[in-house]
Amino acid sequence: MKPRKWLDKNNPQNRTADSEHPQKTAFFGYQKVPEDKKAQRVLQHFNTVARKYDLMNTLLSFGIHHLWKRIAVKTMTLKPGDRVLDVCGGTGDLAILAAETVGESGRVIIYDINRAMIDAGLHKVNNSASKKRIGFIQGNAEQLPFPDGYFDAAMVGFGIRNVTRMDQGFKEMCRILKPGGKMMCLEFSRPTAPLFRWLYDIYSFHVMPLLGELIVGSRKAYTHLPESIRTFALPDELTAILKRVGFSQVTEHKLTNGIAMIHLAVKG
Repeated sequence: MKPRKWLDKNNPQNRTADSEHPQKTAFFGYQKVPEDKKAQRVLQHFNTVARKYDLMNTLLSFGIHHLWKRIAVKTMTLKPGDRVLDVCGGTGDLAILAAETVGESGRVIIYDINRAMIDAGLHKVNNSASKKRIGFIQGNAEQLPFPDGYFDAAMVGFGIRNVTRMDQGFKEMCRILKPGGKMMCLEFSRPTAPLFRWLYDIYSFHVMPLLGELIVGSRKAYTHLPESIRTFALPDELTAILKRVGFSQVTEHKLTNGIAMIHLAVKG
């Protein structure tokens, strides 16, 4: 198998352009599926990987995802007493880090559409010193059940690329933030150096699926993972989306040669 190409803004099949296509299709990996079918595909995918999700993240990233998450939460400069929403919060890593910062008077809500992912992280939350500050709500990132201006900060880590209408998800995060509130998006991206990118492609399309088959029992799930990363918006495209939905002061922070990117934005 040859490494797959990254879909960029010069490619007519780019995901961000396709989100406004009149046929209402969305990428699920490299497949184009009807918008109303993607959520079910994503749900099935995470039901498959939930039990071994944290283990696989650590193995596949050689543990560096923990550092990325600490850096990402630190960029938000949260304060004691802040209310924080963790969208697509999954197994709770970002929420636990945020809860350590907001103190006893703060509150962090893990919001995720997938119950299996929430359940997989319950033991971490319950064993953390900040467990009383963390709550859980199951729901769709495109329809947040909170009033306007309710939160001081919102964050999404490695989850927004799975949202069918990504711009709607960001729009909702902007809506529920107070004026001046911060939004942080941590997501995979395209490595900067060509040689590193080539090695990363080899690793992604050969090693990842093999480990997925051996540990999770699903090669398909860990073929979908690198495909979903490669159809995701490039950093400048994501910045443009954030500005379009109402954010300002958008900054980009590259991690590990661009394998991951932090976008920090402020509600204008």
